Amino acid sequence: MALWMEAGSDPTTESEKADLEAIAALKQSAALELKEKGNQYVKMGKKHYSDAIDCYTRAIDQKVLSDSEHSILFSNRAHVNLLLGNYRRALMDAEEAIKLFPENVKAIYRAAKATLSLNLLAEAKSFCESGLEHDPNNEELKKLAKQIDSRRLEHEQREAQVSRAVAEAKGLVSAIEDRGLKIGKAMFRELTGLRKPALDKNNILHWPVLLLYAEVMSSDFIEDFCETDMFLAHLDIMFSESCPPLPWDKQKNYTRESIELYYEAGSGVCLSKLKLLHCLLEGAAASNLESIDGVEKDASEDSNHGISAGKGSKWVKVNEKRTLHDVLKEPNFIIPGIPVFYVVSKSSSFYKEFKAGKWAPPP
Repeated sequence: MALWMEAGSDPTTESEKADLEAIAALKQSAALELKEKGNQYVKMGKKHYSDAIDCYTRAIDQKVLSDSEHSILFSNRAHVNLLLGNYRRALMDAEEAIKLFPENVKAIYRAAKATLSLNLLAEAKSFCESGLEHDPNNEELKKLAKQIDSRRLEHEQREAQVSRAVAEAKGLVSAIEDRGLKIGKAMFRELTGLRKPALDKNNILHWPVLLLYAEVMSSDFIEDFCETDMFLAHLDIMFSESCPPLPWDKQKNYTRESIELYYEAGSGVCLSKLKLLHCLLEGAAASNLESIDGVEKDASEDSNHGISAGKGSKWVKVNEKRTLHDVLKEPNFIIPGIPVFYVVSKSSSFYKEFKAGKWAPPP
């Protein structure tokens, strides 16, 4: 009997040939039945998708159908995997179907859908073009081609935004390095948010500056403090007689004549170039970039340099006739993300405590 024949041997009798033909016919019938059963499971809904995949797989494993029939089985299994969100498996099945029968337009369509879902836009476009060559009037492929073109346009626009954001951040870093400024970890983020410096067309830096009233830890912002501006120009406006007094200043101690500005010397840790770039990119289109072209990780970027803020910190008085640039470039000034200056009043009892170094900003 043919069932007892050794693998790879040829039938020698008519009886053996008839047996083999009968076995092949049975396997072919079983494969076709499994295929139809799989189709029925797909129609029955998501709960039966795994049963459909099992049927298609068993039908493929019979290895008795023609290449075109096998192509349909792989394409059907790709369809179910697409429905389940198994896009990588769907793509593998669709590609196998196309290999077996290159004119299987449904398989090509499913390969295009899978690659689109995997964000492989060039491959998706190629599959769509191939499918439309075989079936120029296929509306599903035309619709999918439009989706792919739209996604590619979005991707290109996104890439352009990322490139602009990186270029702007690199320009800022270069400007900061050229000026010899030192940037540390951002402080008071609950107050500053994601404010960052900006570089204008004349290569002049404009900083958002945080003013903290140390006595009560209230704050003010100078949103655009040009690096070439002197401090007195801004303070004259903020504390002019026409401006109402600060709501918490019941004693009216914080007048133009009595206020002084200070910064905290040597406080913080200088950021490496890469970390500074990442900070400047926060909130921008390129905020999720792990690496940036042309910028290598600094081996020492995780080590601590500088002095941490704390009790007894050295307070340096700001000369109001100096420009912001002149103050920021002081060797002992580490800018905590953006410049922070502390406002105190000579008329307040708090002034002596502050000047004696008995006060420190909250951690």
